[in-house]
Amino acid sequence: MIELKNVFAGYGKKNVIENACFSISRGKLTCIIGRNGSGKSTLLKVVSGLLKPTDGQALVDGKNILDIERKEIAKLLSYLSQSRNVPEMSVGQMVLHGRFPHISYPCRYGEKDFEFADNAMTKMGLSEYKDIALSSLSGGMRQKAYIAMALAQNTDYILLDEPTTFLDVCSQIELMQVLRTLANENKGIVIVMHDLPLAFRFCDEIVLMDSGRIVAVGSPAQIYDQKLVKVHFGVDMDVKNENEFFYKY
Repeated sequence: MIELKNVFAGYGKKNVIENACFSISRGKLTCIIGRNGSGKSTLLKVVSGLLKPTDGQALVDGKNILDIERKEIAKLLSYLSQSRNVPEMSVGQMVLHGRFPHISYPCRYGEKDFEFADNAMTKMGLSEYKDIALSSLSGGMRQKAYIAMALAQNTDYILLDEPTTFLDVCSQIELMQVLRTLANENKGIVIVMHDLPLAFRFCDEIVLMDSGRIVAVGSPAQIYDQKLVKVHFGVDMDVKNENEFFYKY
């Protein structure tokens, strides 16, 4: 389990998130939602150990993440940020980079590493692009390759910041189905999303942020029933067949 206990964090002398408390369990697909500037990405950086809290703690299986070496953290959780460079390498080479935390001296990939990379590319529909230069692909296909790299890392927890960016509608749904399957296989998946109907349809838990604070944590049905989307986003949502959420105009 990953836990945030009374976490304050930010940049310079300014806290972006304040008194954040929540936990991430394996076997669940959790989505962090909130308006722009509410602190979602900052929260994910704290969870991943990339940003040190100014107060409070982020714990992984009961241990302060700041006390864990980066390579060991990379064996426990994978993190995909919003902005990334486009390296000059093939799709297959980049996806294989997800195995780096698991290899030891003399840093040679083994049969198991290639198997994990191939499986990740298959899940993301990238097998035929294995030898294609990443830089030659569309933004959507590159996004799939980055996600495949995170999957190849084969960690207990996967943290994705706006993973559906650049993806067409069909690919967004396919990705959410992959993440849903991984959660069902006992992975702890945390995503930041702006597409609320998609998040509410597939996720087990919603973490709602506003102005740097976590204001609600609950199932999609609980967040919907409390009218919190209307309160914090200024839009209405409706639902049919229990889990098909959509904006109401």
